[in-house]
Amino acid sequence: MKTYKAKKGRLMQGILLVLLVLPLAYGLLDPKPMEEKLRRIIPLTAPALFIIWPYVSTRYQIRGHTFYYKSGYIKGEIDIGTIRTVLKGKTRWVGVKPALATGGLIIKHNRYDDVYIAPEDSEILIADLLTINPAIQVIPPGKDN
Repeated sequence: MKTYKAKKGRLMQGILLVLLVLPLAYGLLDPKPMEEKLRRIIPLTAPALFIIWPYVSTRYQIRGHTFYYKSGYIKGEIDIGTIRTVLKGKTRWVGVKPALATGGLIIKHNRYDDVYIAPEDSEILIADLLTINPAIQVIPPGKDN
């Protein structure tokens, strides 16, 4: 089993920072007693938990002939033998996106399925996929499919 870390983009880091810092600053600058501050800070920081969870849990794995992806509550697996195409350097804003950054990979598998991922080192992941399934077509950035 080989694990690949997810690339963490600046947009995701910025959103997380804002969701954590603004409620804390609001609570600390408020002149009310600490108990009242906590009652206000806790609900305001709760949305950050939905960002932190994928931020720390996103990863990709190859076990045998299966590719696994996990990001927060999004998880799945792909039989590497069904992968047809890998588009490099692409970004997907909708659909299945267990990724934290832009400029990742779109893996097309089966007949109409695809998933967007963003590993730290795309080249190593692609090389490992090609070792298992050499029929995968890798399309570099800038080429249309």
